[in-house]
Order: sequence, then structure tokens, then C-alpha cells
Amino acid sequence: MSSSTPYRLIISGGGTGGHIFPAVAIANEFRERHPDADILFVGAKDKMEMTRVPEAGYKIIGLWITGLQRKLTWSNLLFPVKVVVSYWNARKIVREFKPHAVIGTGGFASGPVMMAATRAGIPSVIQEQNSFAGLANKQVASKVSKVCVAYEGMEKYFPSEKLVLTGNPVRKDMLSIAVKRERALNHFGFDAGTKTLLIVGGSLGARTINESIIQGIEKLVDAKVQVIWQTGKGYYEGYKAQLVKYDLRKIRVQDFLKEMDLAYAAADVVISRAGALAVSEICIAKKPVILVPSPNVAEDHQTKNAKALVDKDAAVLVLDKDAGVRLVDEALKLLFDKQRTDKLTENIAKLAKPDATASIVNEIEKLIVAKSADKDQPEHGEQLYYKSTGNNQPIDTSRLQPVMVKR
Repeated sequence: MSSSTPYRLIISGGGTGGHIFPAVAIANEFRERHPDADILFVGAKDKMEMTRVPEAGYKIIGLWITGLQRKLTWSNLLFPVKVVVSYWNARKIVREFKPHAVIGTGGFASGPVMMAATRAGIPSVIQEQNSFAGLANKQVASKVSKVCVAYEGMEKYFPSEKLVLTGNPVRKDMLSIAVKRERALNHFGFDAGTKTLLIVGGSLGARTINESIIQGIEKLVDAKVQVIWQTGKGYYEGYKAQLVKYDLRKIRVQDFLKEMDLAYAAADVVISRAGALAVSEICIAKKPVILVPSPNVAEDHQTKNAKALVDKDAAVLVLDKDAGVRLVDEALKLLFDKQRTDKLTENIAKLAKPDATASIVNEIEKLIVAKSADKDQPEHGEQLYYKSTGNNQPIDTSRLQPVMVKR
């Protein structure tokens, strides 16, 4: 690839924040290294990526694709048609955009896009966030160039020779939480000497967590706890209406937290679902956490995610079925137990993988370089190699020189 040619990437992933935010983190890291890179996202029409990705500053095209429902619906009957239409549209996008690499982070749109890329022979990477592989990623695993994973033992889902253990990519602003506490408290209008509880149920919200908090809100108010509460869009109006009688300067309720780094920085304790991205971010934030795994996920993988921390005394586990009775009481007990929170902070910090995003982008760059070398392969018994002209910085083909060597 000529040094004057900007990189072109297609990134596909969506449906939930667990797929979208890793995709955006990868794009941000790549663009930081290569400011002139042309990055195009492909998502599913009417899903949250169609809003969140443009907010992050990237172009996105939506495909007509949805997931299968658990009951017989018109949407399910149309599913095969949607897959075929989305695949042909994805082929058109790939053909016209001519990407140097394509990355999939899971979700409805990722499958057709990755199928189109692999059949076109384009270097491709999928990133699996969970300990249980998603359907879209499993479908294309045998065809892609690399599979970046966050958990060991993923050979049961993916070809072992393609696996790279990187951890989950997180937004770069999550890496500097430790120095943001004063700014974060000012942002939310909170007092530094008062305990703060952060409640997040994933980007779409969590009914059980929300109901448990509203049932126990009087206990939190009586204990003078400051609350940052992400309810999810579908729950926001209902819970906001129930909170009008309280001092909303101390209960900051939002449908979605855009400043998640500041929310973590302000928090003394976090209540969260145990999705892979949430767990990765909390490890990097080094926050004492109570995990409430969703029971409505494949292979109960959120419970497995949670137990991976609990077994290392790095988190507290409250089962979904017990949350209504236990969750607020456990939060209050933890908030005012400094010895326990210090130990949880120490242990969870050991599990963080802050270099995950950089590692994934390194793999993407290596594939681009290798593909470029294949295209430029000389004839007549000569072999093309590359030597770096830099100083151990991430691979950048504009800083590589071809060297002809006789076979």
C-alpha cells in the first residue's frame, strides 16, 4: 500500500452498547495513529448504533437486519429475506468502499458484513467480548483472518490458530479515571465527603436493577448517599416521575450516561450487570462493584463473567432473583466498609487489561501490511520483506520500506 493512500476501514457491530462501544474504541485508536484514515461503520437500521456512532464522529450505513425473536412473529418470518438483502447490500458497500480491513464486534449487522468481506478476500478481524461466543461471530470465525478475545478457553468456539487474547477494548477516556474525581464530582454537583453510588444496567437498562433501586430509594436517601442512576431509555420517564419528591441534586437519574468516565470517577461503589464490556470497564476503573448478572442471556454467560471476578475476591455477586431483597442493603453495607472496598479495589485492579484496544489495532495493522506485501510480491525469484524505519512505535505502513531479497 502506498504511503500516500489513507487507510480505509469498515467496522460493523451494534444492537447494544456491548458491541458498539468496543467498535468505537477500535476506531478511535486507529484514527489516533492514522488521522487521515477513512472509517465507515455499518449497523442495523433503527438500532442504537445509528445514533451513538455519529455522536462519536463517524459515518454509518444501516442494513435492514434484526435478530430472531423468541416467539413466532412476522419479523422472524422475514428474517431469511432480511439476511439475503443485507448480505447483498453489504457486498455492495464493501465493493464500493474498498476497505483495507474489516472489523466485526458482533451484533445483527456484523454477520452479513463479515461474510461479504471474507468472500472478497479482505483482511478481517472479529472481536468477541464475552466468554460465550455470539452467533454472528461464530458464523464467520472459520473465514476471518484473526479472532480477538477477552477470555481464555475460547478454542471451543473459534479456530485456535486464529485466536489472540487481547482483552476487551474500552473507550480511551476510561484509562484516566483516577485523576478525574474532582472534576467528576463538580460535574454532577456532588460533595466530596459524601458517598456516591453509581447504578448502570447496560445501555438499554435492566428492569430488575431499576425496580430494586426504586424499592430501596428511601434507604439510600436516609443514608445521605449520592446517586448516579442510568435507567435505560425505556425506563427513564417512569422512574423520573417517581423521584420528583426527592432532592434531585443528590439523585442524578439519566436514561443514558454519555460521560461514563466521569460517572465511574465520582463513584465509591458501582452496581452493574455483568456484561463483558461493563466488567472490563469496571476493572480498568478499579471500582468496588456489586454485579447482578442478567439471567436472560445465552449460556448464562453473565454469571460466568461475574464469577470470574468473585472467585478472585474482586466483586460482590447478587443474583437477579435476590436483587429486590438484597441489592440496596448490600450497596449500603459496602459503601460504608472502607476495609472491604479497599480490598475489592486492590483485587479488581489486577484483572484490568488497559492495552486491549492497542493490541487489537496492532493485529489489524499487521494484516494490512501482510496483505500489502502479498499484492506487491515481486516475480523472478525475489521475495519482498519489510523493515521498520521507526522506533518501536505501532506498525504504520507509511514508515515501512520494502527490501528485495533473492530467494
